[in-house]
Amino acid sequence: MEQALGTVTIHPTVLTTVARLTSLATPGVARMSDEWRLNVKRMLGRPGRSSGVGLSVEDNAVTIDLYVVAEPEVNLLHLGQTLQNEVSRAIEDMVGMEVSAVNVYIRDVDFPLYK
Repeated sequence: MEQALGTVTIHPTVLTTVARLTSLATPGVARMSDEWRLNVKRMLGRPGRSSGVGLSVEDNAVTIDLYVVAEPEVNLLHLGQTLQNEVSRAIEDMVGMEVSAVNVYIRDVDFPLYK
């Protein structure tokens, strides 16, 4: 017989951290892009740290937006698909929540200025 012990609540920043760290660990990702959050915070008049991850939770399902800068000479389509699979798997495995979508926005390619 299973006994109810209470509830478990996972804060959205945990989901953001899992998505961000999983993205950064994916080969081909140079860094996360801050551009989207800086624009939103500028419009709202709020300073703050950006992570390159936007997310929403609706009906216990997560929608994730990833804003990344790719490394040079990476197949961008393959990178996007890999990010979708890896981030979705990480959220489902670590948190146990359903992922309804992982939208990947490749904002730039990190070419070195000097060789």
